[in-house]
Amino acid sequence: MGRTNRKDNYLDRVPEINDKKWNVLEDGIVEVVVENKGFYNTIAQKFFHRPRFSFIKLDKYGSCVWQAIDGERTVYDIGRILEKEQEGASDKLYERLVTFFGILENNKYIRFK
Repeated sequence: MGRTNRKDNYLDRVPEINDKKWNVLEDGIVEVVVENKGFYNTIAQKFFHRPRFSFIKLDKYGSCVWQAIDGERTVYDIGRILEKEQEGASDKLYERLVTFFGILENNKYIRFK
């Protein structure tokens, strides 16, 4: 008999913010501060006057999701919060949420426990 591979359910994963500085602006939008470091960024800063820090504003859905990440809630739990707090978020909710978390993870904004 062959071995059965069991994949973990993505919705059961628990995200946590990966040492990023962030602020909630007056309008409730989250702004993530990213330091542009490394050899090529240093060159760009010195010669092309690129900023040392980038400020990335999330939309209202992203801001809701970001603020719900506490290192305890699962992706499913965060989806339920988003659905409850943001009208219109339920259309393809988990499909979009998985994509959003994938982008955050690929850019090292979050990691999964």
